[in-house]
Amino acid sequence: MYYADEIIEEVRSRNDIVDVIGSYVNIKHKGNSYTACCPFHHEKTPSFHVSRDKQMYHCFGCGVGGNVYTFLMEHENYSFPEAVEALAERAGIKLPEQDMSPEAKRQADIRARIKDMNRLAAGYFHYLLRTEHGKNALEYLEKRGLTEETINRFGLGFSDVYRDDLYKYLKNKGFKDQELQDSGLVKMDEKYGPSDRFWNRVMYPIADVNNRVIGFGGRVMGDAKPKYINTQDTPVFDKSRNLYGLNLAKKSRRTGIIFCEGYMDVISMHQAGFDNAVASLGTALTVGQVNLIKRYTERVYLAYDSDEAGTKAALRALEIMREFDMPVRVISLSPYKDPDELIQAEGTQEFERRIEQAVSGIMFEIGILAKRYNQDDPQERTQFQKEAAKRLSVILDPLERQNYIGSVAEKYHIEEDRLKDAVTQFGIAGTAQRDSSGFQFEAVRRTPEEDKEQKQLKAERLLITWLINENTLFDILKDIISAEDFYEPVYHDIADKLFAQYGSEGKVTPAAIMDHYQSREEHEKVSAIMQQKFDIEIVQEDKSKVVTDLVRSIKERSLRHQLEQNKSDLVMVGQLMAELKSVNKIIIRL
Repeated sequence: MYYADEIIEEVRSRNDIVDVIGSYVNIKHKGNSYTACCPFHHEKTPSFHVSRDKQMYHCFGCGVGGNVYTFLMEHENYSFPEAVEALAERAGIKLPEQDMSPEAKRQADIRARIKDMNRLAAGYFHYLLRTEHGKNALEYLEKRGLTEETINRFGLGFSDVYRDDLYKYLKNKGFKDQELQDSGLVKMDEKYGPSDRFWNRVMYPIADVNNRVIGFGGRVMGDAKPKYINTQDTPVFDKSRNLYGLNLAKKSRRTGIIFCEGYMDVISMHQAGFDNAVASLGTALTVGQVNLIKRYTERVYLAYDSDEAGTKAALRALEIMREFDMPVRVISLSPYKDPDELIQAEGTQEFERRIEQAVSGIMFEIGILAKRYNQDDPQERTQFQKEAAKRLSVILDPLERQNYIGSVAEKYHIEEDRLKDAVTQFGIAGTAQRDSSGFQFEAVRRTPEEDKEQKQLKAERLLITWLINENTLFDILKDIISAEDFYEPVYHDIADKLFAQYGSEGKVTPAAIMDHYQSREEHEKVSAIMQQKFDIEIVQEDKSKVVTDLVRSIKERSLRHQLEQNKSDLVMVGQLMAELKSVNKIIIRL
């Protein structure tokens, strides 16, 4: 859906961010802003700030921030148009009818019908669980220790023993054969006719983060194979981009998200109070799932099965998480197979202790390496130590690397100096290296030129912060620097909008600037750029020096870039060289 800029701004301006966020979390007035415990990560001391003046929010703990649209996109997992529509309804604004192409309308209708079928199917399955037909399924869930409250919270159900039971139910609701096939709930066979994908199974509805049923998992009652099946991918369900239980786990006040493998693990953990548990949907962890989870946490725990398959899944998950710089700790379940078994046998206090004792991904990987070699055999022990040194050599931070060297040396009875020498010998080469154990590591070292580039980018970002916080700077800098001097595309785009807004309105409204960006990724990036501390507490003399240095750095880079672009124009080169010589004469007085 597309809405005109005027509509987007009217909807935003009619929804005060303090009132909207206050309907989700308990916020308190403090100084020039409002504070609360962040709804996007677990914390005891409030670090989530909402500014009524700027109509923006920012968490100094986890870094999230944005305007009222961003908040709904993050908290409710809305798309930008969905956030506009929700806030328009809240403010009593009637949005204009949107024109859609015939194909777009057809696809939207298909998605809407599938969601309706899934909702009705979930209710029907849940109803059957309480009937005589679902007696065995209910007994199975109760034997697994699930309470009635838990069964209801997760909407668990039963698909009947008749192969076309759900088909007949949904046909009576007015759905057509093609729609039923598109939903993934029914299979069509030329010889045998329609049949349910799920029958004689305990049913686990799969909800998106907005609690809308998008698919199902089913566990067979009996010895048939496969034991578990999931809904096939449909227009509303992509198993690689969804996680079971995230709709509930996102509301947890616990630290981080716990990944486990199965539906019952998630359900039993939630029942035991570990309501931050989720599971992938019959696949190994995917990049899409990591991207999804990054919206809700900065820390992940792995509680995969303790068997060989679970260990391989954990190693693969660590590899993917490393690509996203996600801190990961691995929970030991031994001697039990899975979290459900551990909790049933040892109770919640023991699982709490296992969480506290969870090891970092690196220590887990080295522990796996240690098991692959006979530590009593000198040759194999040497090989293990070499492989461990390789793993440690790619840790970039010197202090972190030394701490790991000390921990590994102590745990595996290696002389620390010798291990350190081995780590140094392998070095941090900056190129990918694969050891014989099958782990892949990546080390990156920036060149001096790249470091300079990062500093210049930081200067552009900081000056944008100053312009937002000190609007008078626009008048002071108007003949010295402009949006054209911002080189980085995203900074240039933001600066261009800020200068234009100030030129027409005499002030800047950061929340309105964000109206120009509609995807969640753009909101995250732009809000991160625009969100520094709301109040910059620097004495006046230092303010002038800081801004002067920033302007000089940005102006010099801009002029050098122009020189490179116009080196064949001698007149232009002369003018630019003269300007470049005068850059150090720039002095900003605030």
